[in-house]
Amino acid sequence: MQTIAPRSRNVPRAGAAPRLWRLLLVLVAMTGAFLAGAAPASAHAALTGSDPKQGAVVDEAPAQVKLTFSEKVAMADGSVRVLAPSGKRADTGKTTDLGANTYGVKLRKGLSDGTYTVAYQVVSADSHPVAGAFTFSIGAPSATKATLPDQEAGGGLVGVLYDIARYLSYGGFILVVGGAAFVLGCWPRGAGVRPVQRLVTYGWVTLTGATLALLLLRAPYTGSGKLADAFDMGALGDVLNTKTGAALVSRLLLLAAAALFIAVLFGAYVKRDGPDEAAAKKDLTFGLAIGGTVVAIGIAATWAMAEHASTGIQAGIAMPVDVLHLLAVAAWLGGLAALVVALFRTSSVEAAAVRRFSRVAFTSVVVLAATGLYQSWRQVGSWSALTGTSYGQLLLVKIGLVAVLVGVASVSRRWTGRITSEAGGVAPEAAAAAVVEQRAAKKSVTVTAPAGEAADTAGAGGSKDSKDSEDYSGDSERSAQLARQRAAMATAREKRIRDADPHRSGLRRSVLTEAGVAVVLLAVTTALTTTEPGRTQEEAAKATAAVAEAQRSGPLTLKVPFDTGGQDGKGTVRLELDPGRTGSNDLHVYVKRPNGSAFDIPEVKVSFTLKSKDLGPLPVTPSHIGTGHWTASGVQIPMAGDWKIAVTVRTSDIDQVTLNKNTQIG
Repeated sequence: MQTIAPRSRNVPRAGAAPRLWRLLLVLVAMTGAFLAGAAPASAHAALTGSDPKQGAVVDEAPAQVKLTFSEKVAMADGSVRVLAPSGKRADTGKTTDLGANTYGVKLRKGLSDGTYTVAYQVVSADSHPVAGAFTFSIGAPSATKATLPDQEAGGGLVGVLYDIARYLSYGGFILVVGGAAFVLGCWPRGAGVRPVQRLVTYGWVTLTGATLALLLLRAPYTGSGKLADAFDMGALGDVLNTKTGAALVSRLLLLAAAALFIAVLFGAYVKRDGPDEAAAKKDLTFGLAIGGTVVAIGIAATWAMAEHASTGIQAGIAMPVDVLHLLAVAAWLGGLAALVVALFRTSSVEAAAVRRFSRVAFTSVVVLAATGLYQSWRQVGSWSALTGTSYGQLLLVKIGLVAVLVGVASVSRRWTGRITSEAGGVAPEAAAAAVVEQRAAKKSVTVTAPAGEAADTAGAGGSKDSKDSEDYSGDSERSAQLARQRAAMATAREKRIRDADPHRSGLRRSVLTEAGVAVVLLAVTTALTTTEPGRTQEEAAKATAAVAEAQRSGPLTLKVPFDTGGQDGKGTVRLELDPGRTGSNDLHVYVKRPNGSAFDIPEVKVSFTLKSKDLGPLPVTPSHIGTGHWTASGVQIPMAGDWKIAVTVRTSDIDQVTLNKNTQIG
């Protein structure tokens, strides 16, 4: 993305570009080696287990429901809700940290049989809200009236506003840090240029406003999702007690120090321009460099301490690496933004400043490649996650954009080389100024005109202006008019200088293209910070598969009451299918009276039907092996699906009933 001015007088320096491409190829190879042997890490919480398990049928109501996550989460009272089949709350509302990333919520006593819904909404250690739900049944499955909100955690209007504020905060950070670094390290004279001053100031205002918005939106973003709750002072107080809240407040305090830095950079620093103040300006430059670096590191650390880098393996290494990554992005993209402003709004950018920025940009690319490689290893962890998860796919898009950015930067470099080569080694602006003066000299003629008419050249304008100053020295209105004319002429001349060189427009287009790609790159990077890391997505998928496998490994249990209508015709049938999956199974049927004692009845028959595949009924006649106990071996379930199990119970020669239950098998 850098625009590089050549060192030699006539031939652009091209050695850095091949070195950069060779370095990128080496880093790609290293990426393959890292990802091939990457060990799993933890970040962005996912539910990895529960008790009762998802879809389980238990005989009696448990005392509490336990949830286990892949990492520690922030959980308040009410973060876990257990809803009865009627839709009413079945929990006490009190959550308990049981250790080992496991949390529990106690259930009320005397719960009836049926299907219960467990809904949770927590905040993971990397600041992102995580929500989900699952069901379990007591006694036997049943219909449920429990309803969950349609909006996911972090979604809706609040989620959109929060993401916008997050994007603006990154953009503001890049402008204020990168712009200030460009001025102080590459183009000190730019501290007195108004467009550059506005760029850095707007960056500070954007970052400050976005941080305030994030602080206010944090409570509804991780909680209710209602925009009105952004102004709930009680909820805001709760946010301040969280890791993310502390990071945002720290950022605001550091931004106050950044405001002082900007005031000195564009105030006292600019004024120390005299030859007698060289030593004082050198000392001030050193002080600003140290102070600005400390503030920039502190602001970058507010992201590192509250998001992905603060969780998982090697957090002590990951946070400093994340700070370096953010600073490198700011130095590169923020410096590019300042260069774009200088190219389009001024005509006084020295070639030396462009060369300095070239070195800064090259160093930033190296740092970005190294730190990005490490972050990718932590967040992706495997080739399958790189291509098979949304995080990995976004990361590939980001890598592609960086490659495009480096390609466009090489085009900018060639334009700079042509300008300097044709100018005989002088700065492009100086060459363009010479062209303008030559054109003005050819066109200059003696023109007699009223004072309100502008001359075409600077030389002619200067002589005429002197005469006008004498003629109208006593007339303040005419003097003001003359001053406006001179300003307009100066602006026009500056624009002619900017546009005089035929290669300068090509340079401006290529640098502007870099800036456009950088904006898209920033959007993708912001999306990455809100996306569940690929490695964690795989962990969650494995946990879900493990739960499903555990359920398939059964045994599948169904408990159904019956009443044949005759004398002594009431009881309960419990059917167990082991292991409760496709293939061969063992079937056990237990029949009990209402008082719980074993109940021998004349006959029990079972059949299986899979309506979706028009399969069945498949009849099974279990053998009586004990009081109230029947069994059958080798019961074949040919395929997975939602099977209807029909159990026929006969309590006398004429009294019988058939009970039907649907359940997932396999």
